[in-house]
Amino acid sequence: MIKGRSMYFVIFLIGILGPCMTSSTGFAVEDCLQAALQEIDEKTVRAHVKFLADDLLEGRGTGSRGEHLAVRYIASQMEEIGLLPGGEDGSYFQKVPMVGTTPDPSMSLRFHINDRVVSAIYSEEFIAIAPLQREEMHLKEAELVFVGFGIQASEYEWDDYKGADLHGKVLLFLNNDPDTGDPQFFGGKARLYYGRWTYKYEMAAKMGAAGVLIIHTNPSAGYPWRVVQSSWSGETFALPLSEPAPEMQGWITEEKIEEILKAADIDLSSLYDAAQKKDFRPRSLGIRVSLDIQSTIRSLEGINVLGLLSGSDPRLKEEAVVFTAHHDHLGIGDPVDGDTIYNGALDNASGIACMLSVAKALAGWTPRPKRSILFMTVTAEESGLLGSDYYAKHPTFPAGKIAVNFNMDGTNLLGRTKDLVVLGFGKTDLDDPLQNLAALQERVVLPDQMPEKGSFYRSDHFSFAKTGIPSLSFETGLDVIGKPEGWGKAQVDEYIEKHYHQPSDEYDPAWNLEGAIEDARLIFQLALQVANQEAMPKWKPGDEFEKLRNP
Repeated sequence: MIKGRSMYFVIFLIGILGPCMTSSTGFAVEDCLQAALQEIDEKTVRAHVKFLADDLLEGRGTGSRGEHLAVRYIASQMEEIGLLPGGEDGSYFQKVPMVGTTPDPSMSLRFHINDRVVSAIYSEEFIAIAPLQREEMHLKEAELVFVGFGIQASEYEWDDYKGADLHGKVLLFLNNDPDTGDPQFFGGKARLYYGRWTYKYEMAAKMGAAGVLIIHTNPSAGYPWRVVQSSWSGETFALPLSEPAPEMQGWITEEKIEEILKAADIDLSSLYDAAQKKDFRPRSLGIRVSLDIQSTIRSLEGINVLGLLSGSDPRLKEEAVVFTAHHDHLGIGDPVDGDTIYNGALDNASGIACMLSVAKALAGWTPRPKRSILFMTVTAEESGLLGSDYYAKHPTFPAGKIAVNFNMDGTNLLGRTKDLVVLGFGKTDLDDPLQNLAALQERVVLPDQMPEKGSFYRSDHFSFAKTGIPSLSFETGLDVIGKPEGWGKAQVDEYIEKHYHQPSDEYDPAWNLEGAIEDARLIFQLALQVANQEAMPKWKPGDEFEKLRNP
């Protein structure tokens, strides 16, 4: 039965699946595994996605009726699978307190240049919010200072601030991080956390800035301006404020800031060039900024849904493998071609559907895995990873007892692939198990194939990585079987350009889910292996998160 399989497959079956063997059937372990894998099937995945992405759920906006419908559906599925309540007070739920802020879109961003004022139009040319969670914010002629990439990174001997006093100023940032052509410098082509907009906001708060403006370009953001519009207009969410923040945070289009700088006799390209050098210093632009924001503020609760498969080993059951997939999307928003419901079918009804299928297969496995396995769908990922961040700060298993986080944000809709892309591949000691399992499917595992987008820092696994927990997020493979070279990447690029965070991200019965099923079956086997092995996964020596695990 195992003829022709690799030695790894034999070891995997005997070491992990050996309890399926019986004296009467001998090596029945492969049959046992195949039976479990059949629990992960296309029909079930489609059914989950069709419901979660239905117009009935109104885009699953955070704190909305649609989110409440989604979390109750997910909890009922967890209960039917046989998962125990893993949330608060014997329930499947963890409440996540949040503050919702809805700015008045009539705001106007004004730039004072000598004796003239140039205004930017909300949504069309800039987006801004008031993160201090107050009903009124008034910024009066604050000095605009260009801070380049706004990075302090001692390991690269890089400091864009050079001790400048930026208190009360509005800081103008470039998105991304420096690109010097050196693959060892700031990750080369790959974007590090230093390049993320969240880092820019954190640094502005640290500097005591009054405001932040990030210059948007499609290459530096990794998505078009309409994604900024759909993600940041309307109501935005945050955890209750516990740390300092600027009075204003926002984005501005490259075209608009170029116009404004030209009015002040400043060439934007010269600022770009200066920012690429280590000797860069903050530059006052001789421009003052004014903005008034009227906001409606409300308190609300998002909900994380937690289903627990309790471990069978008296000691290892106190440790957990944690799965995450976010159930929120953007709810009801501005109409696009007459459609106002941002259904979030790929992002992320599909990820939830695959996770629930993996949960069903693991819950039916006999004997139960040694470690506990926690399956969690989280709220407000689209608002800055709020649900996973809250769980990381209020965990049901201490961070030191969480073996690994497996994150499922989207899935493969393109068909079977020769590759599997894993965010975090190359960072932990799970590389070999991943490669071995992929080899059994005659596939290869690849790291992020679009590292310039900084995807490792953009989904819920990052909340776990920041606490030192080894974390992986599973992405769509790009080498699609039966399609010409480059076809898969072209499909992903088209999705980002036309459908990402748009009402058109809807369920399509023409989706080819064969690859999604194959991916989910591999993830099932990897989770089973990690849940049963004695040692917990580790970051590779020298990784950026290693010291957080073992401070």
